[in-house]
Amino acid sequence: MTIPMHSIQFSQLLDMYNPAAVLEEVKNIFVRSYPVNEFEDIRKVYGDFIRLYSGKYPGYCACNTRYHDKMHVTDTLLAMARLIDGYNIVHKKMPVHLAKLGLIAACLHDVGYIQSVHDMKGTGAKYTLTHVERSIGFVKAYFKKNLFTKYDASIVSNMLLCTDMVIPPGEIKFRDPLEKTAGLMLGSADLLGQMASRCYLERLVFLYREFKEGQVTGYASELGLLMKTFAFSKFINKRLNVTLGNVMRYVHFHFKEKYHIDKNFYREAMERQIDFLKNTVLKHPKDYKKYLRRTR
Repeated sequence: MTIPMHSIQFSQLLDMYNPAAVLEEVKNIFVRSYPVNEFEDIRKVYGDFIRLYSGKYPGYCACNTRYHDKMHVTDTLLAMARLIDGYNIVHKKMPVHLAKLGLIAACLHDVGYIQSVHDMKGTGAKYTLTHVERSIGFVKAYFKKNLFTKYDASIVSNMLLCTDMVIPPGEIKFRDPLEKTAGLMLGSADLLGQMASRCYLERLVFLYREFKEGQVTGYASELGLLMKTFAFSKFINKRLNVTLGNVMRYVHFHFKEKYHIDKNFYREAMERQIDFLKNTVLKHPKDYKKYLRRTR
């Protein structure tokens, strides 16, 4: 049975549990603006990301952080592709090379959580407070090995800094406004992808465990983190709307053009998550896990 587009749910647009389906959708979005042959670099990096997170990339263990996992990266990648597409609908198209670097940055933005084969203590969560710096280190080495330029590595490194909520984007040394826009997009995609995910609330339990191992202060328990998610949501809304320049508005144009639906699915999904948390999950503090929204 075909679901009418006007009544479709965000989670029904694509099976986010299928990495191959995500890559295909990113390609379909990409070729709306650029030649298909330009996608091959992205496909190659995506394949390396899958191998890295699966423990099949030389010198590295498999991803063992259950919040910042493979699905978080694919959520971010798809959000980034949608942001770029929306931008291209409204403005002169982003140069293809910068768009490619933006999507590559999305694939590699959290590789700092991955441990080397010589690092057997704990999980990658211990790098929570330093993962952006470690991700940049990986990118520089990866780009050198794969014949990207130092300039490309610098652009992507600056984009990755936009995912660090401690660093003001105004302090990042972008070389031109368009590179900054791409960086703000990655910072936004990182947040939109995770907070609009169908299983965001359920995965917060894993985030608490990562925070605990990573020595992130301010959260005494899983329930405590859930309760502080309201304040965090307000902070994120301000970050998206102000700090990151409201570039998230571009996804609205993507959905309107591609699906002929005049709404921002991401914003709607995020609002539903917070409403469900407030009015269902936290109404039952003694057995809150029973009420966390689940997908599988």
